Amino acid sequence: MMDASPFADLRQRVPGAFSTPITTRLIRYAAFIAIIAPAVFGFYLFGFSPVRLAQGLTRLGTIVSFMFPPYVWTTWQEWKEILKALGETVAMSFLGTLLGAIVAFPLAFLGAKNIMPLGWLRLSARRGFDALRAIEQIVLALIFIRAFGLGPLPGVFAIAVSEIGTFAKLFAEAIENTSRKPVDGVLASGGSRTQTIRFAIMPQAMPVILSIMLYNFESNTRSGTILGIVGAGGIGFFLADRIAAYRWPEAWSIIFLIVFVVYCIDLSSAWLRGRIIGR
Repeated sequence: MMDASPFADLRQRVPGAFSTPITTRLIRYAAFIAIIAPAVFGFYLFGFSPVRLAQGLTRLGTIVSFMFPPYVWTTWQEWKEILKALGETVAMSFLGTLLGAIVAFPLAFLGAKNIMPLGWLRLSARRGFDALRAIEQIVLALIFIRAFGLGPLPGVFAIAVSEIGTFAKLFAEAIENTSRKPVDGVLASGGSRTQTIRFAIMPQAMPVILSIMLYNFESNTRSGTILGIVGAGGIGFFLADRIAAYRWPEAWSIIFLIVFVVYCIDLSSAWLRGRIIGR
């Protein structure tokens, strides 16, 4: 049997090594309460109850049952309308993503610590990125619809403005997280600051930037559906119309087509990343 006296001696000399300090325990308890208390209060504030949950799930099951079997359009005119709306949604997300990336790319240099030495300008740029990201796309879409009217164009502008803040922040972080060694190599060979950015920083950052753009294009395709519901055109308008008219089989068919398009975009993006960035 192992002699416990050495451990008893150590426990007496360094008791902190064998027990959790009271401050650490208090911090753990406070963190647990800080997480649980808002959750409990939120459930109470929003009227959560097992009865209400059961009723909601029952109604949800009824709605889902209405969707089967899915509706299959039988005429080319019907298919043409749906496919045109899908194309509008994809085009809206593509143009919005592209415009947002074009504007955000030069702005990202203002927010990158290893590019912009002026702290006040860098922090101002970062806060500007935060302000753009704070406004939800659907709010921007409603504003642009009032300015430009119904249709996909307000959706393009809404996605672009929102993506400027997102892209600028992510691009700046990609630029900041590059290795210093290639930069030192270019500087040691007599390169200028512009050449350092061009030949040392951007080759490291561009794969990450391209990956971010491709992922956000896929994400904006889903967002474009929501924007269509509020009047920005695309497949979202048709989906909202079918749901409002309780034409659930057609609504399910449209949802399936949206999922299929997003799946195709994801596969295409993965292939493109492999071709451009490498596997």
